[in-house]
Amino acid sequence: MNRLLEAELIYGRLLTIREPHLIERYNKALSGFGLKPTALAEFDIDMTGFSPQIAAELGDRDYLDPNRVNRRFVVMTPDQENLPVVHTSFSNTAGLMHEFYRANARAINAITIKDALYGEIEDSVSSVESLEDLLSINEVQFKVLSAEDVLGKAGELRQLADRLQSDPDAWRDDAMLNRMVELAKLTGDIRQNRLVPDQLVFRHDAFWANHFGGVYVFVDDKITTVICDPAAPGFRRSRPWQVSYISIRDHATIFDFLAKTGRIELPRASWVEGSGLLAQRAEMAALALAYQIDPTLDFTRIDAVWLQTFLHRNAELVARDGVYPFLQEMLRQIAVTGSIKIADVAPERRFLLIRARPDHSDQWLTNRLISQMVPSDFVSRFIFDKQGFYDAYEGYSDGFREFVVSRLTQTYLQDKASFRKRLYGIGDDDNA
Repeated sequence: MNRLLEAELIYGRLLTIREPHLIERYNKALSGFGLKPTALAEFDIDMTGFSPQIAAELGDRDYLDPNRVNRRFVVMTPDQENLPVVHTSFSNTAGLMHEFYRANARAINAITIKDALYGEIEDSVSSVESLEDLLSINEVQFKVLSAEDVLGKAGELRQLADRLQSDPDAWRDDAMLNRMVELAKLTGDIRQNRLVPDQLVFRHDAFWANHFGGVYVFVDDKITTVICDPAAPGFRRSRPWQVSYISIRDHATIFDFLAKTGRIELPRASWVEGSGLLAQRAEMAALALAYQIDPTLDFTRIDAVWLQTFLHRNAELVARDGVYPFLQEMLRQIAVTGSIKIADVAPERRFLLIRARPDHSDQWLTNRLISQMVPSDFVSRFIFDKQGFYDAYEGYSDGFREFVVSRLTQTYLQDKASFRKRLYGIGDDDNA
């Protein structure tokens, strides 16, 4: 993983914590979770407060996600909202954290001047043993504490201030007045500074969970659709009256579901020709075939000329594999007719031709599912399914790893927002 670290393709864009008072606050949060305080003088955190260095120190990547449900968080600064989430069991963790930050921005800004917030994103289950447990999560509640107990002290000051206003003799209580002065030194004027987050409950809608080999849950008005391995406990048994189940291996049914619910863009010249997405997938398919033939290839020599030479020299194998010539033919068909008759395409190849509808709220989740169906496109896999990408990367040869890192660095990392906008139609959302 060293190449990924150096290129910031894993644990990139994190916030460094090195100030002693911030480390002390973080340690109080760790103690609040029942964990051993860190001895590190410097570490990095993501949007949720997860630190890869502390995870290594504790020997536990799930130290903020102990049961892979009810995710813990540590908020040191409002600037964390602009960071990625680099380790989670649910694809919508970042979305929920964004909602929490935005709904409580004033309180978070005020509190983190003097304190750190920590707690759990609580839902209705404490562990996931079957699909029923995942389906029962309809909303989450942020349970919030503070390292220096500024929240508790602000609450105490509020109670004393209320008593001062309601009890005509309270002003004679010197001990109470002195306590109010002492509390105000820490909290400031609570009439001006909102110190208690007031929106803590949020909807938990469509998501991917890493349980049972990966579970996709899509929510529509009258039905919920689950896509996963049929071996998952509860498959077709949990809530059959309101849940539709699709095997992750059933390409035809998955495609029909995405198309009928308006989650995908079918291949049309209006977006295909300008995006370059199908051309990228064709190139990725050729590269995957080259790697399959010889994993020890010198991939530093690969360019457009090399690739054409490879295709000519291995024409029989390329034709037998079929993916590259299929995509080339689809591109020609779009150039001539403007569209493709998707019904004439084999179900397992339809995912090569589509992307999520950019204006659909499930665009990231849908693109994640599509990228899983097109594993040769490692660029899309990295953007939308990082865990799947990292798992695949571990199995690559050293030379191909170097090529993959170079390709991602020279394309996606150069301008992520513009790259996503061009290929996938996605705007300024920075989940990747």
